[in-house]
Amino acid sequence: MISIDKVQLDEKQVLRNLMQLYKYDFTEYDPEDLDLMGLYDYPYLDYYFVESDRYAYFIRFNGVLAGFALVRYSELELTKETVLELVEFFVLKKYRREGMGSYAARDIISKHSGKWKIGVISSNVPALSFWRKTIHTKVGVSYEEIKENSWDGTILVFETK
Repeated sequence: MISIDKVQLDEKQVLRNLMQLYKYDFTEYDPEDLDLMGLYDYPYLDYYFVESDRYAYFIRFNGVLAGFALVRYSELELTKETVLELVEFFVLKKYRREGMGSYAARDIISKHSGKWKIGVISSNVPALSFWRKTIHTKVGVSYEEIKENSWDGTILVFETK
């Protein structure tokens, strides 16, 4: 059974630990160097525990951690609209390709109605394919693909009710 749980303040270090796995996996598409302590930095993590417009979720499978998602409000560059943004999304490799990611994404998106954006870096072709399919078939809405001048990637924009 897959569950989506809001990350509690006393679980922040667990999320920080999972972030290391995510950032390591992501170096395949966007190489990042380790800091002086041998870790990957994510300078925005603390904001998810002090700002009311940010949400951190754990993805669990049968009660075991399987990933996480970070959601926040941000702005669409072209229209200056405030939208929900799925900023980071991670499922451990052992749980990929079994439908868990698309199920978790649908569940997380259903927790917040409104206009959404999901950005995918240009080099991450598998993620773009995943999000196109997930938004269309699992979330069940149409989407628009746009580019923003300040970022090298594709932005998928859609709305939920």
